[in-house]
Amino acid sequence: MKVRLTTLCDNTVGSSGLAGEWGLSILAEYRGEKVLLDAGYEDAAVKNADLLGVDLSGVDIIVLSHGHLDHAGGLVPMLQRIGRKTEVYAHPDVWAPKYSASRQPWGGETGYHFIGIQHRRETLESLGADFRYHKTPVWLNEYMVTTGEVPMVTSFESIDDNLCVKTETGYAPDPLLDDQALVIKSERGLVVVLGCAHRGAVNTISHAKTITGVDRVYAVVGGTHLLRAGEERINQTIAALRELGVVKVGVSHCTGFPAAAALAREFGADFIFNSTGTVIEF
Repeated sequence: MKVRLTTLCDNTVGSSGLAGEWGLSILAEYRGEKVLLDAGYEDAAVKNADLLGVDLSGVDIIVLSHGHLDHAGGLVPMLQRIGRKTEVYAHPDVWAPKYSASRQPWGGETGYHFIGIQHRRETLESLGADFRYHKTPVWLNEYMVTTGEVPMVTSFESIDDNLCVKTETGYAPDPLLDDQALVIKSERGLVVVLGCAHRGAVNTISHAKTITGVDRVYAVVGGTHLLRAGEERINQTIAALRELGVVKVGVSHCTGFPAAAALAREFGADFIFNSTGTVIEF
């Protein structure tokens, strides 16, 4: 049986006619199960599903990788299209008031921009969302599991210092405990589907191996959050991926072009530029 990953939404577009938007949504299919990781920023995922001939009414489960609007903003049109009660797995912190800090280079006042989920929970529930909150891994079926909270163990991966949560006393760094991924136990090894990997792609992959007890990592697909990474961190990430035995890499969204180019050079034919409309079968 093949793992099938269809990218319904990404910043870039792989063919004409499809819509791109800053965000991510990937449909994972394996052994008759359909799990959607994230829903994109607005409605591109639903529009592209129509153009790609993807039947969203068959989606069994939605997993939210974290509570940022570019991954959860498209939940309203997505739930409307699914058209029935749908389990939505997320971390409890997914509803935290999340902000991005913008610091002026000339020393001006820091500005804060809301980047959390803009929809009310009650609105999403009225459209069929059945939220299931977990801090720990959840086996969605026999072959698919969420990572839950990802331990930060590498020396070179860190959370961007401009990401914050609003508290009663001001703004504080967001530990992004809600950051999680979807892991598929395939016949060839693990397929790790990343949302943004704010807590580190390598940390996430290592955690996936621990959760599943599977040592072989066949593929890593999705956002690696190397957008702001320097050359040293990119090189350290590539070295760690090789050490972890990752065979194929398909990057999206928050990876950034310098990191994507470096990964392409390293992995060659095993590299996939995973844009809107990309369909991968392992």
